[in-house]
Amino acid sequence: MKTRPLILVTNDDAADAPGIKKLAGIMKKLGDVVVISTEQPMSGMAHAVTVNVPLKPRLLVEEEGYREYISNGTPVDNVKLCKHTLLDSLPDLVVSGINHGSNASINIIYSGTMGAALEAAIDGIPSIGFSLSDYSVGADFSHVDDYVEKITRKVLEDGLPEGISLNVNFPKNDKPLKGIKVCRQAKARWVEDFEKRVDPFGRTYYWLGGHFANGDTREDTDEYFLAKGYVSVVPVQIDFTAHHLVDTLSFD
Repeated sequence: MKTRPLILVTNDDAADAPGIKKLAGIMKKLGDVVVISTEQPMSGMAHAVTVNVPLKPRLLVEEEGYREYISNGTPVDNVKLCKHTLLDSLPDLVVSGINHGSNASINIIYSGTMGAALEAAIDGIPSIGFSLSDYSVGADFSHVDDYVEKITRKVLEDGLPEGISLNVNFPKNDKPLKGIKVCRQAKARWVEDFEKRVDPFGRTYYWLGGHFANGDTREDTDEYFLAKGYVSVVPVQIDFTAHHLVDTLSFD
């Protein structure tokens, strides 16, 4: 008889990322854990799936209440692999991250971290994506433990509405956290800039760059609360329908 929940942990930052190690360690306190990490960093993969090469997950660790895999697939591939092949039953919870870098606001649509979480939500599995607003190699995750555990325990105990995932973002660790705010996604965007270069053979190539532009002045968004030192929690879903237009948009 199963007495502990089964928690699937995944990410898009590869197996050696401090974020997934931190997340797996916290989840071990809450249930039996299966970890599946990407073989290489896959930031920006969103909901991509692999269709041109075979997927080859490898079992790295197996012990009582804990298994760890690494896979050449995308974050979404890895959730699918676990749902259909690597697990005997669906997990009670999927957690993704902890991502190195913010997935607040528009970042959610590019995020492999949140792609994995939303893939779980498609099948009605409660899921949470965790991200830290710090892109540095030495990002400090030491302030997130209590909040990750609190949010995860709440979801394990109460569940989530079917098809809903939580997008959780932490400010970088440069000041004490003030608490948790459930909020909306800010209306912000990346302003792209392609830097043109020429290789030694005279061929032109481009590096994608740019800057983040937040013109949203509302005081109830993830970007607003992150800037104020809060953990932001945005309930998200797959449905892209602009429901307010369904009854008014016409082509008659």
